[in-house]
Amino acid sequence: PEPEVYEFVPDTPCKTALRDLHFPETAEARDRARRRFALEECLAQQLNVACRRRRADEVPGMRTAGSSHLVKDLADSLPFELTEAQKRCVREIYRDMKAPRSMNRLLQGDVGSGKTLVALCAMLLAVEHGYSAVMMAPTQILAEQHYLKFRQMLDKLDVPVSLVTADRKEESHVLFGKQGGIVVGTHALLYGKNVPERVGLVVIDEQHKFGVNQREKLIDREERPDVLVMTATPIPRTLTLTFYGELDVSILDGVPGGRGAVVTAIRTEKDKGKVLAFVRNQLEEGRQIYVVSPLIDGEDSRKGKAVTKEWDEWKALLPHVDVGLLHGRMSSEEKEAVMKDFRSNRISVLVSTTVIEVGVDVPNASVMVIENAERYGLSALHQLRGRVGRGAAESWCFLVSDNTSEAVQKRLKFLCSTTDGFAVAQYDLETRGPGDFFGSRQHGLPTLQIADLMNDTRTLHAAQSEAAALLAADPLLESPAHALLAAQVQQMFEKAGAMN
Repeated sequence: PEPEVYEFVPDTPCKTALRDLHFPETAEARDRARRRFALEECLAQQLNVACRRRRADEVPGMRTAGSSHLVKDLADSLPFELTEAQKRCVREIYRDMKAPRSMNRLLQGDVGSGKTLVALCAMLLAVEHGYSAVMMAPTQILAEQHYLKFRQMLDKLDVPVSLVTADRKEESHVLFGKQGGIVVGTHALLYGKNVPERVGLVVIDEQHKFGVNQREKLIDREERPDVLVMTATPIPRTLTLTFYGELDVSILDGVPGGRGAVVTAIRTEKDKGKVLAFVRNQLEEGRQIYVVSPLIDGEDSRKGKAVTKEWDEWKALLPHVDVGLLHGRMSSEEKEAVMKDFRSNRISVLVSTTVIEVGVDVPNASVMVIENAERYGLSALHQLRGRVGRGAAESWCFLVSDNTSEAVQKRLKFLCSTTDGFAVAQYDLETRGPGDFFGSRQHGLPTLQIADLMNDTRTLHAAQSEAAALLAADPLLESPAHALLAAQVQQMFEKAGAMN
């Protein structure tokens, strides 16, 4: 394990280190120079994170929670008990919401760990205290699912729930007045007319799918609400420190009981007959199936299978079964209708792109078939696999690939060996890097040019400690001795669009 404190002093002058980096006389001199610049880069980054954390802590907040009767009523109404991890996370959020400062908390956990239920508990705390709570989801499919689930779960608690998307606005409950309520929506929530006046809590689901400015637009209001951001992608500690250092972190490290095991296996195109026979057997037992392809159209077969072609093939293979099609180019109404039919089991096989990757919850689905599995990172595959195994029955995930590359086979075999999302995330980070790990660069931080997040963990910890000491002595970096460092921090993060 890495030591918590790492003593490293960059005693090499900049001019000497620059020369040794490009024209080293020895390997030791080269490595020493690289470490010097890596620490400088990490220091600038951690100063930015620390400054953002300090600014967040200084923002006047509201006490958005008092009593917790609604949370208790919800828990009592559930047919299962919250896990110890869920209870712990709710307590951490409750403590923040009762404090006078603004909450900025990250809720992270594995697929199926129960993050949405924890978020609902947080929203009920705000509603009971007279505020409204807003949840923003990255897709209409996910927003619609949250909305339907919340209405079902809160049916007896008399808590109003509203859905706001670009195509659909149930405005009867958008202005809740003093009672407070819950609004679920997509990017449409970024427009003020779709948001209640008195917002006490903002929940951002799959927050890395949103840009920094988008998140800030929803949060920035006269009375700054508490903020809970969620991610279903377990994040290694190094990346949490780097990307989310300004947030308090709650980790859901347990899985609700009553979930069936998920078996993961690699299959080739030659095995498709056996896969089809297995699917037919599952359909006869009343189960439902996902089939995922990487492309919408088949304009370039070298890049993978097209979902439209797969849909035609599966309809031909299963002529007596309702086979649905889902992809991003369909209208919102079409996607909503397909998902409604799949949830109600009117569609037995859903052929889709990765639009179902995050959050889709159909407990009756027991098989996931992923075509061209080599085209996805492990974290993406793990998310797709998480769409099955959400009920009590045993489930299966088939990774279909004819790619015989040693690296590809090693990655897929690793996924078959574990269902631990944190282990998958660490492996994906080590083999693909942080940019591919997140699949997006909208995190308000630039790409590191010299430091390596995997191999410079101790340097990053040293930079964090040094940044804390510097800011304790000079909170605004106003000292003439820190002028160049302050300019470097400003320039480095302006390039990444992080300075809002």
